[in-house]
Amino acid sequence: MSRSAAVPANLPVVVRPDGRAAQQKGNGRGQVNDLDLDSWKNYENIITDSLWMIPERDHTGAHSAGYHGNFIPQIPHQMMLRYTRKGDVVVDPFMGMGTTLIEGRRLGRHVIGLELQESVCESARVRTFQEPNEFGVETLPSCCDSRTLAARLKVANALQALGKQKFQLLVLHPPYHDIIHFSSLENDLSNATDLDTYLKMFSDVVGNFAPLLEKDRYLVLVIGDKYADGEWVPLGSRTMDAVLKHGFSLKSWIVKNMTGNRAKRNLDNLWRYRALRGGFYIFKHEHVLVFRKDR
Repeated sequence: MSRSAAVPANLPVVVRPDGRAAQQKGNGRGQVNDLDLDSWKNYENIITDSLWMIPERDHTGAHSAGYHGNFIPQIPHQMMLRYTRKGDVVVDPFMGMGTTLIEGRRLGRHVIGLELQESVCESARVRTFQEPNEFGVETLPSCCDSRTLAARLKVANALQALGKQKFQLLVLHPPYHDIIHFSSLENDLSNATDLDTYLKMFSDVVGNFAPLLEKDRYLVLVIGDKYADGEWVPLGSRTMDAVLKHGFSLKSWIVKNMTGNRAKRNLDNLWRYRALRGGFYIFKHEHVLVFRKDR
């Protein structure tokens, strides 16, 4: 399967080494996914380890690496396979260029995406609808501030239109504080004046949508750390704490390799010198944290 990873709900899913899905016959039992655990040996390529070494991002179909800060499509792909069923609803409050929306169309999941910047939102809309919609799902990009009541109402109204009261998976890929400034907007998390402000803004997003997430379903946070003023700033740990305060428990902490960093591209020797001089290690990983909503 070179492009689509869409899998009917009554078939278990086997994932190839590149992180994409292939189909295999089965009866499709499962509580939060479509996997047939009677055939669990067939799922040897679904990633269940906490160390993910993915050699390169998926560039197929409508996906693009052109937007600085995009996460790789294999992350939402894997998470939808593990924590959703066909026809479930996924919400992405940091939509960017629509990576989660594209994967939702491939896998037969409805996706509601929210993006702060109008130009990025429109680009995501155009790109997403270039992806075939084999399963006839709803893909709903919207421009708004994910911390606001207006954003929450947009999601609630979209759920109502889908005949649902709750959604089943929350995917969060926020800015890694101020490593990349995505806009000049004051309400952009990448422009938070300090770490405490950033964490408060992030927590506001979690708190805005947690009530609409179905109990015992999952939140996935993709985050990287930063280095500032001579010390490592553990954004992974700090944002984890923020999520836990909203009634979630931590189910898994995945470390994923980080390759093709545009900010460091063609500067390997310079960064190696800086690391040797400064006594630090160069970032080659990011975190994928999986939480379950307990209340």
